[in-house]
Amino acid sequence: MAFVGRERELSVLRRMWGRDGFQMMVLYGRRRIGKTALLDEFSRDRDTLYFTAKQQTSAANLRDFSRAVYAFFGASSVLPPFALWQDAFDFIVERAKGRTGEPFLFVFDEFPYAAMSEPSLPSVLQVAIDHGFAQTQVMMVLCGSNEGFMESEVLGYKSPLYGRRTGQLHLSAFDVFDAALMLPSMSPSDIVRYYATFGGTPYYLKQIQSDLTYEANVEELLFDTSGLLYEEPLMLLRQELRDPSTYNSVLDAIGMGATRQNKIADRCGIPASSVGKYLKILSDLGMVERQVPFGDDSTRSRKGLWTVKDPFFAFWYRFVSPNMASVESGDGDLVARGEVFGPALDTYVGQQFETMSRQWLMRANRAGGLPFTATQFGKWWGTDARIRKEADIDVIAADPRGRRILLGECKWKNELDVAQTMDTLRSRGDLIAGYDDRSFALFVKTEELAERARRRIGDDGDFMVVSAADMFAAGDSPAVSAD
Repeated sequence: MAFVGRERELSVLRRMWGRDGFQMMVLYGRRRIGKTALLDEFSRDRDTLYFTAKQQTSAANLRDFSRAVYAFFGASSVLPPFALWQDAFDFIVERAKGRTGEPFLFVFDEFPYAAMSEPSLPSVLQVAIDHGFAQTQVMMVLCGSNEGFMESEVLGYKSPLYGRRTGQLHLSAFDVFDAALMLPSMSPSDIVRYYATFGGTPYYLKQIQSDLTYEANVEELLFDTSGLLYEEPLMLLRQELRDPSTYNSVLDAIGMGATRQNKIADRCGIPASSVGKYLKILSDLGMVERQVPFGDDSTRSRKGLWTVKDPFFAFWYRFVSPNMASVESGDGDLVARGEVFGPALDTYVGQQFETMSRQWLMRANRAGGLPFTATQFGKWWGTDARIRKEADIDVIAADPRGRRILLGECKWKNELDVAQTMDTLRSRGDLIAGYDDRSFALFVKTEELAERARRRIGDDGDFMVVSAADMFAAGDSPAVSAD
């Protein structure tokens, strides 16, 4: 499959390559997110020293690094490994200075593995940069999957490497529109279902077979013990954590609907005072996130809810994990057809459709397609004091300085009382204080529902209606325009 997406990231890397002097890019993002594919695409036709560290001893990593260095510079393969990391960096610097200004790319992939087996490595590299690399034309890329480590030990203020970078990229999963580029033959409805199931991780999307139905792909990949993605979340936990069992229990609890910290602790059977550290580490790994209602201070709000961040993990812990015993006994297809492909899946996809609608708003905002330029996005939930009932607003785009806000409702249904839905949304317009100019948006599954809503709106300019087909329309739609 051809390389797709990541145009913004490639543009950033190319601009850095075009600068004079030493450059250092810090590139990080969780495993499978496409870091290697991005670096392979960028390094194509560029002279590149590429090394990937492993989860092994420092001596073993240094031995492998020595081989990569010797091979890149055409040195004898029978030379002994460098005795110290400093020696290896000094060798690279010396050869780089001898290239008379000709630049080359130095990629150190999975840097956290090497640094965790050799804690002095960040300090050694800092010295090498200050007293060697800084006088070269080398573009260095430090890359890692452990987001917490990269943010604290490479980017953090206390890190020896602090201040040495000249750029950084946090690689996230594709949004639904970049994911759609990997599903070129799919209908809008199928794209939504596939994204809700497999998320925006390129590796997962590549496993989808276009000649199979959605149901057949899900059964084959997730509800069969031979499925390539059947144990994927567990394998990632084992790779990143020494004792993954409790973390898996935390993810299980959130996946099954426990969103508050005390409820998660109860479901896992661990003290409420202990669950925070597990959530923190899972958050560092990019697997969970804490959401607060729009307008709340995330550090003070008591309304925060924990969610599984990635749609694939959310789907897996909602549908696969609770049914692993049946899958192991050979009844995965029966479970999928009986418990997954039905109302429960529609409800789950509807929740993920909110995320996709928010992504559409962000893209439309960048393309100038909203009534104003928004600077904040989110969702809101709380109590409607007028009717003394809980209420929520699915998607929000706002310009606090201009006191303008757009409130949206998302409905992934074939049938809907459009008039009541629109009236309810309008009635909630005053629930978020501090805004004078309000507009509204309705995101729906079918074009029929969208047309029904448009007829009711008439010439009312404060309401926009977007169907799934609109979201993925070809041409100049803000939804599909490049970043």
